[in-house]
Amino acid sequence: MKRLLGACALLSLLAGCASTGIIDPHGYNQTGVASYYGSRHHGKRTASGEPFNLNAMTAAHRQLPFGTLVKVTNLNNDRSCVLRINDRGPHTRGRLIDVSRAAAERLGMLGSGTAQVRVQALDN
Repeated sequence: MKRLLGACALLSLLAGCASTGIIDPHGYNQTGVASYYGSRHHGKRTASGEPFNLNAMTAAHRQLPFGTLVKVTNLNNDRSCVLRINDRGPHTRGRLIDVSRAAAERLGMLGSGTAQVRVQALDN
């Protein structure tokens, strides 16, 4: 009986975690706040295992699978770029995506540090 209760508790815990896990990128289209991360993270390992490169066109997202290509558009100036998801984050509440410094430069958000963006997953 104890084993059965333990197994049920474990399954309940795993089911709860699954609801906040990786999502299907097909049709993903969300708006929210983007921020960027740069020099102090340069060279450190990302959640995908590769070193972070502030000059690469990459981004961190909480739920999109690693390797997903996304089009990020700054809604304030209509500048956009295509980024590859290679990390988890952002770790600040209210943010949708963290982009590399190179992406932030292309999006025109270096000065402000954040921007209202649209994130659209691209079909690979």
